[in-house]
Amino acid sequence: MSEQLKEDLKTEVSCEENSEECSESQVNGEANDKKEVDLQAEVNRLNDQLLRNQAELQNFKKRMNDERIKANKYRSQNLAEAILPALDTFEHAISVTTEDETIKNFLVGFEMIHKQFIESLATEGVEIIEAVGKPFDPNFHQAVMQEEVAGTKPGIVLAEMQKGYKLKDRVIRPSMVKVSQ
Repeated sequence: MSEQLKEDLKTEVSCEENSEECSESQVNGEANDKKEVDLQAEVNRLNDQLLRNQAELQNFKKRMNDERIKANKYRSQNLAEAILPALDTFEHAISVTTEDETIKNFLVGFEMIHKQFIESLATEGVEIIEAVGKPFDPNFHQAVMQEEVAGTKPGIVLAEMQKGYKLKDRVIRPSMVKVSQ
């Protein structure tokens, strides 16, 4: 027989002999059982709270890591957006045609600088959005004109008024285009 069983039997025998003491010890035993149940419920509640807090911490870490990666990925967006208008002006300047040899030499130098600008932006992930001859895509193009052209399917980009750029997978500025009807 186990020790606990022997103890329970002794308590029953003594309870039969002394009914007053027995009822008091039963009351104490019931109170202890209630305390034990309450303590177990508190332990379960605290374990549940611990698990929830751990999950919340993991989610917070993951969210912060994702935000850090996103911020690093698009860190050059503000700079690119600020440079694009100057780049547009630069492109207009080098598109000038002239017969003057001095100005032609300047234009050759400007074209070299323009190429460096484009390469520098490309190293940061900035790409020119291809438009002419492609199907119109409202995610990448902004239609400012429509024209009916014989032999051209509707929805094809005919001309580009202003170049569009994207940074990795995010559009910085859509291309302003003329679309066929």
